[in-house]
Amino acid sequence: MINSDLPIPLHVQISNLLEKDIQKGAYEEKIPSERELMDMFSVSRTTVREAIANLVNEGKLQKVHGKGTFISKQAPIQEWLTSLNSFTDTVKKMGMMPSSKLLFSGRTVNRLDVYEQYNEIFLIERLRFANRVPVAIERHYYPVEIGEKLANFDLNTATIYDLLENELHISLLEAEQSISSVLINEKDSVNLGITSSSNVLSAERKIYGRYGKVVEFYEGLYRPDMYIFRIKTKRKFK
Repeated sequence: MINSDLPIPLHVQISNLLEKDIQKGAYEEKIPSERELMDMFSVSRTTVREAIANLVNEGKLQKVHGKGTFISKQAPIQEWLTSLNSFTDTVKKMGMMPSSKLLFSGRTVNRLDVYEQYNEIFLIERLRFANRVPVAIERHYYPVEIGEKLANFDLNTATIYDLLENELHISLLEAEQSISSVLINEKDSVNLGITSSSNVLSAERKIYGRYGKVVEFYEGLYRPDMYIFRIKTKRKFK
């Protein structure tokens, strides 16, 4: 239950408890009414409405006028594009267990403009899971000298960005990313457990280190029923 002695605001505590109940499947379609939540937590209507608004803004709940507040039927994994996060961190934040299966690690012919100075580059390809469900295929491309150092670690369990920063001492300063929808090929569809006629979310990202050099070029294919990208913006006034 909530605790008024904690420094965390009551409405935030209630939001967190409701979110945990939703993840556990305590509510099938809708959460209790405002009056029921007021009685349940012994708080004011304003506090309940603030707690619900938090989850509505995050896309976890949807208010329907005259009918109540319903659990959103959407992808369970949400990545906010306001910062550079690994798949592992994103899945953990959603209360799920991330894991990986290494599909390929080694040198490959360079066909990327971002590494035009190299004939060969290093590819790390992994199938990513959330609670043992295949969610994404991630392909990380590096200059050979970086890729071969990464290959010395267990890529089935490692978080690559942690390796880059903590083991190889390579700074990841900023990223440029684009997201589109593409038709998946047969090989990738088998790994993701979807039909070959499916469209998936395709993310391409360049990560820059010091001196503006590209440290990594990334390609990710995500199941749209399992993963969504979110961003919050503000209007600028002159």
